[in-house]
Amino acid sequence: MNAVTIIFVALCVFAIGYRFYGLFIARKVLNLNDARQTPAVKYADGHDYIQTNKYVLFGHHFAAIAAAGPLLGPVLAAQFGYLPGLLWILIGCVLAGAVHDMVVLFCSVRHKGQSLAYIATREIDKTTGTVAAWAVLAILLLTLAGLSIAVVNAMHNSLWSTYTVAATIPIAIIMGLYMQIWRKGDVLGASIIGVVLLFLCLLSGPYVAAHPEIFGFLDIDKREMSILIPVYGFFASVLPVWLLLLPRDYLSTFLKVGTILGLAIGIVFVMPHFNMPPLTTFINGGGPIVGGPVIPFIFITIACGALSGFHATIGTGTTPKMISTEHDVLFVGYGAMLLEGFVAIMALIAACVLIPADYFAINSPEAAFDKLGMAVQELPRLEQEVQENLMHRPGGSVSLAVGMAHIFSQIPFMEDLMAYWYHFAIMFEAVFILSAVDAGTRVGRFFLQEMIGKVAPKWGDKNWWPGIVVTSAVFTSAWGYLVYSGDIANIWPLFGISNQLLASVTLLIGTTVLLRMNKGKYAFMTGIPGVFMTIITFWAGIWLCINQYLPNGKYLLVFLSVLVMVMMLFVIMGTIRRWKVLLNMHTEVKDEFGDSYKEIVGE
Repeated sequence: MNAVTIIFVALCVFAIGYRFYGLFIARKVLNLNDARQTPAVKYADGHDYIQTNKYVLFGHHFAAIAAAGPLLGPVLAAQFGYLPGLLWILIGCVLAGAVHDMVVLFCSVRHKGQSLAYIATREIDKTTGTVAAWAVLAILLLTLAGLSIAVVNAMHNSLWSTYTVAATIPIAIIMGLYMQIWRKGDVLGASIIGVVLLFLCLLSGPYVAAHPEIFGFLDIDKREMSILIPVYGFFASVLPVWLLLLPRDYLSTFLKVGTILGLAIGIVFVMPHFNMPPLTTFINGGGPIVGGPVIPFIFITIACGALSGFHATIGTGTTPKMISTEHDVLFVGYGAMLLEGFVAIMALIAACVLIPADYFAINSPEAAFDKLGMAVQELPRLEQEVQENLMHRPGGSVSLAVGMAHIFSQIPFMEDLMAYWYHFAIMFEAVFILSAVDAGTRVGRFFLQEMIGKVAPKWGDKNWWPGIVVTSAVFTSAWGYLVYSGDIANIWPLFGISNQLLASVTLLIGTTVLLRMNKGKYAFMTGIPGVFMTIITFWAGIWLCINQYLPNGKYLLVFLSVLVMVMMLFVIMGTIRRWKVLLNMHTEVKDEFGDSYKEIVGE
């Protein structure tokens, strides 16, 4: 299989999905109406609720949702061969992931830009909403800690990576001041400034790496880096969204999209063939990277890039508070997910062009690789070219960087730049992940304020600075401790289960909203993927407990797995009870815009 064919097919599928399926949902199912004031207009406060250009918001939203998942998940799933991952990304992204993201963003826009727990409370009942809040908060902590550990591992003791990632912070602040104060609304000018400064930063990266006597302060150990990342998350949560978080995510999108487009162009130019077969012998289980069978674990391993519950925290967190018009929900919600799906396709290609033995040697522990009876082929040469030890570096990030560098280095006049492209790819992955950390931390602060605000209303005030600072500090300290201790790395598989359970619950809550909006004939669009993922994820969770956690004495992981599944099951049962009520309700009420509802949820 030639990689160019895969790129062409993916672009066609995603373009058709947006033009027909996404547009149909926007017009016929959700009835997006620009006459309705969005929360950014109605509750504008200049801090969290702020009207934002849809292209800038697209950049923020994409940067926030596109973390490690679309990069690392497809790489790890290549263990099963390229076909299962390819099909799940293409089908799942169009019919499940993009629908999930657009519907949950729409629901939050119609509910004052509030969280998923608030939506569950209003659409189902208070008890279900409370359980959902605690479940989402726990999943968010796991997510941010896991993502941050990936950033720490990519950046510590690396002058080049640390310099480039850190430089995006002052560049973003300059862009934010420019767009908000110096030349208000001048997105083009800010974009030019940001791109030029970022380009200069990238060009100077090798110089920084080559002069540790000058830039040695950027050679940060793992422990110190584990503290600095949460500190950054705290400030990103506390400062006005336009000053740091929004422009930085917008800026990082240029790097992300530019790199992915560059990789796509490189693939078209080089035209590499897949060395990984369509299916491997590990589809029935027993693989050195993912122990379970391809079904259900392909749906868990590739989360972001096809479907991800983490997106619901962003879609009901920062993004709905900045949507200018309802029609932007299609472009931002559905469109950003399709772009993430394309990123996942690129990651899958980068993994599958490697020699299978080399791929498994990178991603498998030494003992597991020895049992495979494989002999590495090109890996010794690749190690010499990138000047790094690549053997037995599981997690996906190293093999992705090697695959990307391998493709780039085959372009004429770039044959001797393998080391440059490898370190650039590592930095690229760190920027990708970190942009989800800052937005996720802010969303976690929103959750904490909402939950405490139910007991002490003052804490629910998003403009009360003591509440903002204290809740940001508490939430950041919680996931920061997990990063510093490193314990979260032991329960990373649990994140995959929790993430997809959250996605399935979000789709089911979206189905509830469609039923209340008298759109029962379209409820299958969210209901089918929601029910499917519920079954798949519980299947995977039970398999993990029985076949992996219990035999290895990992009782804490068993407890956490069961706890998350029970909490989500409670939310699912509450949702199903709500469906019965709505399906038996025959009275309809119309609002001032002419839309009919089976029940009007109080404002």
